Amino acid sequence: MFSNDKVDIGSLDVIFNRMIETITSSKNDIFIISEQSRRSFEEMKAELEIIKEKIKIIIEESDHLEKRTQMAKQRLVLVSKFFNQYSEEEVREAYEAANDLQIRLSLTRSEEKSLREKRDDLELRLKTLYETIDRADHIVNQVNVVLNYLTSDLKNVSAALEQAKIKQDFGIKIIAAQEKERKRLSREIHDGPAQMMANVLMRSDIIERTYREKGIEAAIQEIAALKMTVRDALSEVRRIIYDLRPMALDDLGIVPTLKKYLSTIMDYNKGLEIHFQSYSNEKRLPSDYEVSIFRLVQEGVNNAIKHGNASEIWVKIEWLRKYVNILVKDNGKGFDKTSVKDQSFGIIGMKERIDLLKGNMEIQSGIGKGTTIFFKIPFPEIN
Repeated sequence: MFSNDKVDIGSLDVIFNRMIETITSSKNDIFIISEQSRRSFEEMKAELEIIKEKIKIIIEESDHLEKRTQMAKQRLVLVSKFFNQYSEEEVREAYEAANDLQIRLSLTRSEEKSLREKRDDLELRLKTLYETIDRADHIVNQVNVVLNYLTSDLKNVSAALEQAKIKQDFGIKIIAAQEKERKRLSREIHDGPAQMMANVLMRSDIIERTYREKGIEAAIQEIAALKMTVRDALSEVRRIIYDLRPMALDDLGIVPTLKKYLSTIMDYNKGLEIHFQSYSNEKRLPSDYEVSIFRLVQEGVNNAIKHGNASEIWVKIEWLRKYVNILVKDNGKGFDKTSVKDQSFGIIGMKERIDLLKGNMEIQSGIGKGTTIFFKIPFPEIN
């Protein structure tokens, strides 16, 4: 059973964006709570400083009252002891003064106690509020970390899924291309070498009959024509084999093989001019590297001919110490990169090869401006 369910990239984007919005909104709410708590903290802190100052003042006042109260009590004791020596008015004044100071001292101490309790309560609330602010800041920092992670690492999840889908489609296209290539080869062999071989058999019968009926001279003429047919068949077979894999790669290397290939392309496409240049000394690379380089140039040239309708193509190879630069440029009609988005079958195929070689590929193109493809391929490390 095969599932036909497709990933709805748009829905994933909507869900992801809503999740980000919710987290961001929650973070903002926490931040607002933190700021409000911070303002309350500062207000309480200022109030605590005022209360501490009041406590300091009232302690000084209480100490002063206590001294005066002690003195008033001492006078009251003295007046009471020598009652007969003081007038009634003096006795009354001594009693009222001691009583008044005692009441004021009691009120002052009560106010001091109240202020101390308020101070202790404020300090406790400040401690709790500070812990709340600290916890809120910690949560905001954690949310920021999560948001940064989501936006930096996961926000492109839809793009990654889309890329995976493109690669899946690319795999399907590869299979289709393989089948198409098999059909093409089958048709070419059927229409070319197979027909020529059938013609050889038929011509051999004609040669035999010609020899019997017209003699050896006529038969020799038929043999000469047959040789031309066999030579054409051999040339066609070699062309098909060359398209599958140029045998010269293993023997001669990439530069001579490309020269021969590009020359053959010009022979097959009248009016097309291909300029080839190789700078510095060619370096022999592992077989898979040379095949990949050949295929990259082949794909670039084919695209220039097939899609760009180019009349001139430039192929340049620069051999450096640690890597090779390859340029394929044409004067064709070009294309709009913003609309193609590097997702065409040929471009994806080249990117796949470049990724395998751990290289880089850059494409410059515009409508009516031709196309330039630049490959930078590092040499493989030799163990």
